Amino acid sequence: MLLPGPGYPAPAKLNLFLHVVGRREDGYHLLQSVFTLIDRMDTVRLRPRDDGRIVRVSDLPGVAPADDLAVRAALMLQEASGTAKGADIEVEKHIPMGGGLGGGSSDAATVLLVLDRLWGTGFGPEALAELGAALGSDIPFFIHGSNAWVEGIGEKITPIALDPAWYLVLVPPVAVPTGVIFTDPELTRDTETLKMQDLSPRGLGVWDAGFHNDLEPVVLARFPEVREHLQWLAQHAKARMTGSGACIFAAFESSEEAQRVLQLAPGPMQGFVAQGISHHPLRVQ
Repeated sequence: MLLPGPGYPAPAKLNLFLHVVGRREDGYHLLQSVFTLIDRMDTVRLRPRDDGRIVRVSDLPGVAPADDLAVRAALMLQEASGTAKGADIEVEKHIPMGGGLGGGSSDAATVLLVLDRLWGTGFGPEALAELGAALGSDIPFFIHGSNAWVEGIGEKITPIALDPAWYLVLVPPVAVPTGVIFTDPELTRDTETLKMQDLSPRGLGVWDAGFHNDLEPVVLARFPEVREHLQWLAQHAKARMTGSGACIFAAFESSEEAQRVLQLAPGPMQGFVAQGISHHPLRVQ
């Protein structure tokens, strides 16, 4: 830990399903998904500066400061607000990178929410979500901070109640580049549009027929490590890939059930058990 203080939470998410229902003329894909927050979290520490500099004080392997969404979010809020204040930023990573869990976007959302308070810029969640959307399509979801039915390019967010669940998440030893998957010619882009009412009355009917992840076949064809993890978990539960991968997950009714399956995993396989949460910790304080 380089900065003082307990830090601020940046939770991961799972796409319980992910349908690609079209593509805009500008190349952006139109999606439908249910996002759930889980209690696997990065920790973000921020210290205001008076000299206007935005400084990342922690190292993030493979990610230059100029490409770090947390740094870019701070710079964007600084420019949009016109503040003369700066910040030191430290991100303690617990969310796997390149796994489809939204870690970078969540870090950026936490930076926006917290610096809005520390700097006194007064943007509030709606304006921050609009600002964050320019950086990443998942950022508005984390700023709104509740489980949601998500449509469009990620900007149409409708809160949704989900049944309590525990998730076993397997982490293949590979980072999947999102851009490569979305530009693959084999990607299906015409899945039938659904309505929220198509979910079961219990809220979590995403394992029913008709729900899937359109990106999954493309990733499985390109990354045998992801395919192997999915095939193994599918022997024990209904399994699916989250986002553009690489992580694979399954839902369970208890932590004990999820831990039991994790303990069966072959030695090289890595994973963790996380509980679904209904709200972002920063939005319920």
